[in-house]
Amino acid sequence: MPASNRTCGTVIDIHCHTAGIGAGNSGCFVSPALQKSWKYRVYLKAFGVREEEIKQQGDQLVLQRLSESLATSTAVDIAVVLAMDGVLDARGELDRSLTEMYIPDEFLAEAIKPHLNLRFGASINPYRPDALERLERSAAAGAVLVKWLPSIQHIDPADQQLAPFYHRLRELGLPLLTHTGDEASFTYARNELGDPQRLRLALESGVTVIAAHAAANGKNDGEHNFARFLKLCDQYPNLHADISALTQINRPGQLRRLIQQHHLHGRLHYGTDMPLTCTPLVSPLGHLHTIAPWQVARLCRIGNPWCRDVALKQALGVPHEVFSNPARLLKGIIPCPRPTT
Repeated sequence: MPASNRTCGTVIDIHCHTAGIGAGNSGCFVSPALQKSWKYRVYLKAFGVREEEIKQQGDQLVLQRLSESLATSTAVDIAVVLAMDGVLDARGELDRSLTEMYIPDEFLAEAIKPHLNLRFGASINPYRPDALERLERSAAAGAVLVKWLPSIQHIDPADQQLAPFYHRLRELGLPLLTHTGDEASFTYARNELGDPQRLRLALESGVTVIAAHAAANGKNDGEHNFARFLKLCDQYPNLHADISALTQINRPGQLRRLIQQHHLHGRLHYGTDMPLTCTPLVSPLGHLHTIAPWQVARLCRIGNPWCRDVALKQALGVPHEVFSNPARLLKGIIPCPRPTT
């Protein structure tokens, strides 16, 4: 994507994933069930790594590849990389039998330090006995937000027990980026926990909440989650959303439906859901019904995944302000300078 076609200002991908198998004593792991799934191989290929390489060089290799790919992008400056806490047992300790993927904050906060174009997104299960202490440590380590995947981590955002966690999030000024809608990237999900209406407690506590994927799929109480999300937006100006994953071919029309809500453009944030943008799930070919064939051909020729993602979303009508909104929201992020040519 030519630099002349860049959106204005610093562009931040607010929703980027990493992965790890425990190589280099990272503390990360992927469950045996997920490793046996076809999805595991797809994710490795999308990250541009081989399992043998990771075993030799450590889990930080995935971050290195992410940073190198992002450095060649002329469209996106910075990516917020997300940790992934797990499911807890009755004692409040990590339950490895129910956790499909685990990326500890401590590993990620340290591993991104060499990469000036990556930022730390923490993940803390609020049911941990030391959740508040972990939150303080993550904030001190440079976290720019906290990420939850309630349906996978078994977190009920509506649970009154979480009120102290929300209170401290608000005091620290850290947004909560939390998955909304149904989840299909893992082998099992409690999708009722992705109901956007469960975010009321966090919103009433004054937390800036970013509804990942804008609750674009699934239903709860017989009502589509997206309709439930829109009702909340009318009530709470501190409810935002990201547009990650909405160009997937299994999500037809979801991005268009969201950007038609013109009053929300100032609260929508650019995100990729990397590495899914590097899989067949996100291909310009899946949008031949809405984009002219010559445009699709041009998009397919764009090699860098961030450049291609931005160009695809622009072609689908995403307004410029959505790409620059994350930089305004995450005021603590210092833009990394681009090399001059």
